[in-house]
Amino acid sequence: MEFTIRRDYFINQLNDALKAISPRTTLPILTGIKIETKENEVILTGSDSEISIEITIPKQIDGEDIVTIAESGAVVLPGRFFVDIIKKLPGKEVKLSTNDQFQTLITSGHSEFNLSGLDPDQYPLLPEVSREDAIQLSVKVLKNIIAQTNFAVSTSETRPVLTGVNWLIQNNELICTATDSHRLAVRKVDLEEDSENKNVIIPGKALSELNKIMSDSDDDIDIFFASNQVLFKVGNVNFISRLLEGHYPDTSRLFPENFEIKLGVNNGEFYHAIDRASLLAREGGNNVIKLSTGNELVELSSTSPEIGTVKEEVEASNVDGGNLKISFNSKYMMDALKAIDNDEVEVEFFGTMKPFILKPKDDDSVTQLILPIRTY
Repeated sequence: MEFTIRRDYFINQLNDALKAISPRTTLPILTGIKIETKENEVILTGSDSEISIEITIPKQIDGEDIVTIAESGAVVLPGRFFVDIIKKLPGKEVKLSTNDQFQTLITSGHSEFNLSGLDPDQYPLLPEVSREDAIQLSVKVLKNIIAQTNFAVSTSETRPVLTGVNWLIQNNELICTATDSHRLAVRKVDLEEDSENKNVIIPGKALSELNKIMSDSDDDIDIFFASNQVLFKVGNVNFISRLLEGHYPDTSRLFPENFEIKLGVNNGEFYHAIDRASLLAREGGNNVIKLSTGNELVELSSTSPEIGTVKEEVEASNVDGGNLKISFNSKYMMDALKAIDNDEVEVEFFGTMKPFILKPKDDDSVTQLILPIRTY
């Protein structure tokens, strides 16, 4: 194998491939990046067996030469170490050449490194995902979906299905749900007609890594599902993740029919008031803020026995219903408000000990649900 590549472009692609590599893997070869050259392209692969990232580098991009391929072949090189070398090389271009024993010579400017590579045939094959039955979203919408749901997945492995986001496709609608059993985030998106019904659980960790390698663009991303894998294809990147096994709990019954109290608040004002009140709540070690409604004002308060008390008032618009006192986790509330891209937020309360709901005004595509905290 022998090729020469523009170093700056190579670094960006290697960094993305590296996002799939975990130092804690049980297969030593998976700490490496597989580099394969074909007639017209170089393919980089990183994997930790849970997620795999495959990046295709063409010879030219927009008429500009990126890679010159002298000889096709493949090698697996130690991931992080190899990327560190490429980052520190002096030249604008890097040349890689391997021999039959997978010894790899890396040259750039006046620098020369010799690395011991591994046999690419020992590298696990990527899972096959059928390219039929795709759904298509814009990258912006997908990044938005991840931002509005992924924060609510569970970090505890006691219920593995809750560490993922449930993607339910039915009646040409995609419903994404995440919960850690203390809070719940739902985002709905209308799809093109004739989308096949699906019900899968995508690991939150995979969605988080996918989000990092997608640039904010107007490109479309194709999403393909297999029995236990999902493939996201955008531009020159294939991102494959294992799906979580198990049944996601039915969360639809958590949404009560009729609210007792409904109020509108300005998202920014409400967020910053909670942020200030949470300074004391965090010192108290429990993040608890008390909220009471009355007339046109919402009062937020928190107490730390060692430090003192804080009281914030936020004006509410169109208050519907009576008075209520409720306590909640300030971090959950701030996460929920951050996930709503709207200046006006509606909050619906169903009782002191029942979950309450936040959503954008006049918009049902995003719903955040939070369990209150019992305080005495």
